[in-house]
Amino acid sequence: MNLPFFVYGTLRPGEVNHDRFLRGRTAHEEAGRLRGAVLYDGPGYPYAAETPDGEVRGELVTALPEAYTELLARLDRLEEYVPGDPRNLYDRVARPVVRETGGATVRAWVYVAAPAVAARLRARGTRVEGGDWRGMR
Repeated sequence: MNLPFFVYGTLRPGEVNHDRFLRGRTAHEEAGRLRGAVLYDGPGYPYAAETPDGEVRGELVTALPEAYTELLARLDRLEEYVPGDPRNLYDRVARPVVRETGGATVRAWVYVAAPAVAARLRARGTRVEGGDWRGMR
């Protein structure tokens, strides 16, 4: 599945990892919203934790077809995501994301807090009000 990516933290345009990982590898970037998640402030980066209510703001990023496989592998390494590994901090999941312009919904890859991390965040994490990590800084 060559899905777009929904990014909400350091991979957003203007943030530290955007140029490192995405510049020159994307065909399109646009504002979007992930419903069914809330955002928590982490140690220099945020976590989206799935929950029935809430919304996270970020960008929907479509990779260039020729860059997709390499980009997916690089983002998995950045997020330290290994399929099925119980030590993951993030899980990569396909979720519906609403395009800011026009309101259409598309499925996209999203790195969300792994279950154990999400439980800790819900218990004692700092929630990002409004769901936009840029507003925290």
